[in-house]
Amino acid sequence: MANRYFHTFLAREVSQLARYYDRLIQWLPRQEDTGSLFAAIEAKTKQIVTDADVFPCLAGEHNARTLVLINGTLNHHVDIQGLLSELKSNLSRTSRVLLILYNPYLRWLYQLANWLGLRRGELPTTFLRRVDLQNLAKLSGFEIIREQPRIYCPWKLLGLGGLINRTLFLLPLVRWLSLVYVSVWRPVIPAAPSGLSCVIPARNERGNIEAAVRRFPQLEVPVEMIFVEGHSNDGTWEEIRRVADAYRDRFHIVALQQTGNGKADAVRLGFAHATQPLLTILDADLTMPPEMLIRFHAAYVNGAGDFINGSRLVYPMEGEAMRPLNRLGNIFFAKVLSWVLDLPVGDSLCGTKLLARHDYQRFMAWRDDFGDFDPFGDFELLFPAAVLGVGSVDIPVRYRARTYGSTNIRRFRQGFQLLRMTLIGFFRIKLSLPR
Repeated sequence: MANRYFHTFLAREVSQLARYYDRLIQWLPRQEDTGSLFAAIEAKTKQIVTDADVFPCLAGEHNARTLVLINGTLNHHVDIQGLLSELKSNLSRTSRVLLILYNPYLRWLYQLANWLGLRRGELPTTFLRRVDLQNLAKLSGFEIIREQPRIYCPWKLLGLGGLINRTLFLLPLVRWLSLVYVSVWRPVIPAAPSGLSCVIPARNERGNIEAAVRRFPQLEVPVEMIFVEGHSNDGTWEEIRRVADAYRDRFHIVALQQTGNGKADAVRLGFAHATQPLLTILDADLTMPPEMLIRFHAAYVNGAGDFINGSRLVYPMEGEAMRPLNRLGNIFFAKVLSWVLDLPVGDSLCGTKLLARHDYQRFMAWRDDFGDFDPFGDFELLFPAAVLGVGSVDIPVRYRARTYGSTNIRRFRQGFQLLRMTLIGFFRIKLSLPR
């Protein structure tokens, strides 16, 4: 009974990402594995591959995502590096591996659990510390992108067992006494250069439109520029149409007008019309130099990550590029989100991000379940990138001062909206509480 309760609790954690993948494969289940965890996980399609089966070759998958679940198997294996290297040879760049591992500092507890009948089967013989996992990941061609320790209270305690499981791991030191760790790995695999759709939201940015096109880097791949004009009163729409005609021999330029409001709405509209495999965003104020997009594209192609995020907080900023209060707010949200998402975030509000179009479809499905709260569209990309184990990397950019127009940001009102979304993320993501 306690074991089934534990599996139900753990399945909710795994389902946070599995339900947005195309397939779940449990690889090499132990003989004592009852299958209750696998059965409780939400996924579109599920499959078990035992040591008597041939693992399916996933290398041809480019737009689909498969999650490979390994439940406790590494704690009983005598050649983990060889096992993981064998697995990696069958994976695609979009595959992810989710490991459930026993705490290396609680060997005595597993012996006690067997004696009390709370678990059954052969006792684990191999216990992996964090440093061991990091080394094994590097040696076998993986990157660890998310680790979550999980306390487990086997008794319902008047209905408080779930609350205890979700809150004790927040405490310093106590969290590392967790019974199990959930670790998400991605194979480090470069990709072929892919075409890029760049969405440029523009409201009262007439003086920056031509510069955005003129300064756009040569990427040696098909490039689609999508300007989304948002209720301007300075002739921005007319300038977009003029520039689109003047530069039609260099770029495929699409001009759209918003019926909604705000940057998040503009980005969604632009992405909905995008046709290239990769998507990115460039703010029309050009405070993030367009020339830097070549580094975002290269980071994706080289396999550094599947979600490329800009960071403006590395280099000194130019002039009045960011007001002191705005900088403080950016640092605050970066620190808080790093904790909420269990993912290092250098800058949560840099407007420039790059991701695959097939992943954006998953992000939209996740947003529909989570809720629509984001005024800028940054958090609704950062949150699912972390939860779904996409794999993120920050690109340092030199943040420039505006040369035309004024900011459209309403820092206090929109800051409170971001704070609200962060709090909701704490309960629904960090604590895994239902909506």
